[in-house]
Amino acid sequence: MHRRHFVLGAGAVCASLASQRSLAHHGWSSFDESRPLYLTGRVKAVKWQNPHAEIVVTVAANGTLPADLASRKAPAQSASVDGAKVLSAASLPRRTGDWTIELSPMTRINAWKVPEPKVGDTVSAVAYGFKDEKDAFARVEYLIIGGQLYGLRSNPA
Repeated sequence: MHRRHFVLGAGAVCASLASQRSLAHHGWSSFDESRPLYLTGRVKAVKWQNPHAEIVVTVAANGTLPADLASRKAPAQSASVDGAKVLSAASLPRRTGDWTIELSPMTRINAWKVPEPKVGDTVSAVAYGFKDEKDAFARVEYLIIGGQLYGLRSNPA
């Protein structure tokens, strides 16, 4: 009888952990799309694998928005997102320090030929965090590496 309770309890814990992690990996509804964030910083860690690549970026307190961010041209195939509006609405996060930014699945990363950043590189992203930045976790709309803007919710043309 005790074994059955242990198995049921362990199953409940696993289900709870899986549901928390799946929140981070599926859908956009948990993220505050009314406030795109401009996150830029040095790469602290990289997980370049499915289901989604992730980069830990250390965002400094003295960050600034690039003067030309709003005028950068979003890739044509991301038009359904209204890139011009997203880029012009981007603001700096209130929270600094380490942020985990979630990218798209590797099929899109590979199709875009996004270079894998290395620890110490600088990357930028326009991304959506949770409302009130309750966690330093954001889902990337646009990734900027080496001046190149990649629209990660779309596939390249």
